[in-house]
Amino acid sequence: MQAADEDYDLKQMRDMAAAKRRWDAMIREGKVNVLTPREAGYAIQLNNKTLLDVRPSVEKKKAWVKGSTWIPIFEVDDRFEMGTISRKITNFIMGGWWSGVPSLSYDNQFLSKVEEKFPKDADLIVACQRGLRSLAACELLCNSGYRNLYWVQGGLEAAAEEDLVIEGPQPLKFAGIGGVSEFLGWTDQQRVAAAKEGWGYRLLFSARLVGIFLVADALFLGVQQAWIPSV
Repeated sequence: MQAADEDYDLKQMRDMAAAKRRWDAMIREGKVNVLTPREAGYAIQLNNKTLLDVRPSVEKKKAWVKGSTWIPIFEVDDRFEMGTISRKITNFIMGGWWSGVPSLSYDNQFLSKVEEKFPKDADLIVACQRGLRSLAACELLCNSGYRNLYWVQGGLEAAAEEDLVIEGPQPLKFAGIGGVSEFLGWTDQQRVAAAKEGWGYRLLFSARLVGIFLVADALFLGVQQAWIPSV
């Protein structure tokens, strides 16, 4: 299994490098236009252009751009098959436990779902959380005949508060974080928020860290007691 996982990881790296070369060429040749988050906000509010949100549901449900259309290109992989379980384990070991990023799978219906909603001459601003998945979506859409495509550079996470009109229970910058790092407040986004909010914000996560140490200590003592032979 380890050899198979290593081969899978190597293939992933090679595929990503090849994809990056294609995406760079796509932008260089003008097939996809580049927008900053602020420019995207202007285009949405002043020119009524459509924002196509291609993020997975775990990110979209936390925060989204008002009036955007959500069609994920990758979604959380809930299947429990031999191949998917192996990838889930690899994803967890490689940092999923810390970052909270789940194992995702490509939605084969993505293109058809977009085509159902938008004609080929539609102006589409394509965005994801950090900018990579939206590039993959732009490539698919461009190859299928869409010619008025705009990519949000850096993703929605790069947007300032005033750039876009946001809805949802969390700040947009927090939509892409999770796992243990989010629980403890150790992400870059939460550090920035802590600097603004002050000690009250920091105390919440300090209390969580203390709680983890107390639980771990209690478990350790419990295991020790269980292994001590009765006198």
